[in-house]
Amino acid sequence: MKTLPFNVWLLMVVGSIAMTAAPMVVFTGGFIGAALAPSSSLATLPVAILVVGTAVAVIPVAFLMQRIGRKRAFLLGSFISTCGALLSAFSISTQSFWGFCGGIFFLGAGLAFVQQYRFAAMESVEPNKMASAAARVLLGGLIAAYVGPEISLASKDVLATPYAGGFVILAVLYLGGSALILLYKPNPIPVAEHKNKGRGLSVIAAQPLFWAAVLSAAVGYAVMSFIMTATPLSMHTQMGHSLEDTKWVIQSHIMAMFLPSFFSGWLVGRFGSSNIMLAGVFTFVLCIIIGFVDQSLMNYWASLVLLGIGWNFLFVGGTALLPQSYREGEQFKAQGFNEFFVFGLQAVASLSSGWVLYTLGWQALLVICVPLLFVVVLAIYCWKRTG
Repeated sequence: MKTLPFNVWLLMVVGSIAMTAAPMVVFTGGFIGAALAPSSSLATLPVAILVVGTAVAVIPVAFLMQRIGRKRAFLLGSFISTCGALLSAFSISTQSFWGFCGGIFFLGAGLAFVQQYRFAAMESVEPNKMASAAARVLLGGLIAAYVGPEISLASKDVLATPYAGGFVILAVLYLGGSALILLYKPNPIPVAEHKNKGRGLSVIAAQPLFWAAVLSAAVGYAVMSFIMTATPLSMHTQMGHSLEDTKWVIQSHIMAMFLPSFFSGWLVGRFGSSNIMLAGVFTFVLCIIIGFVDQSLMNYWASLVLLGIGWNFLFVGGTALLPQSYREGEQFKAQGFNEFFVFGLQAVASLSSGWVLYTLGWQALLVICVPLLFVVVLAIYCWKRTG
């Protein structure tokens, strides 16, 4: 990995700051929502709104990257995230549930810019190093997995209203990330992309390979988000596990999402995207079985760790496969569609997670994930059959 260029390492560091918002919101969003929401059924809405903000922003962000370049777009994304963090803190202090949801929406929109970090890293290396570059950027999530919940818990009572201080600290972190982005060295955008030439999206999307890549990342994110969003409420509110234990499980899960990035890029190069994606599906199946059997602390922990590993394999495998579906000058339209599909499906999963948990229960929530995994296996089969 010593041959990876400066951009990759810089994006990994900035990503570790920018991704802190996600574990922070996942850990505290349900608790804050339960305290502020007019109805208990809306308790997980802030967590879902984070994903909705990302889903709504991904296509505009992709076109913005094309228009003003990645560096300026990354700076804009950091500014949006800073505003979102400050609005969240203010809304918690004033007990405004919908204001808090608005702040979280802006944080989600900021994460849409962060999702482009992996594509920017891939553009900075040769084709045979793309999987490693994408995986290396994702390693920033390891730091975020620890820092996000720790900031929330340590600063819980810093201000008069619980949890408001954490979002003020988050805003300061984003300002620091903005300074680091100034060091990013953008790659020139191909002329064909400026002139909007290349094949149409319908032609690109007609390839089974394209859908194998998209569905791998999309289902990986949807299943992960569906289960993860419900876990704090299932553990702490329904099953009575302590807040410390709940934090430990969520931190372990998020670390398991990103820790495999030390070697998942190498695994893709060694065994191929399809095999790593199938390994991700198998890991998800184990996660569902363990979570279904029992709701003890260790079962929650093992299930959520497997959920994180499975997500990494599906997401890295799909991300590494996607560039094989488009040519030079077609990347922004293909990446934009991919991001919208991935985070649109994740938004649906997050929005429905709380309702499914309270209405049907934890075990039913797990079983619902199984058909989605079959879709990924079918997409991989169709790709390999036509390839």
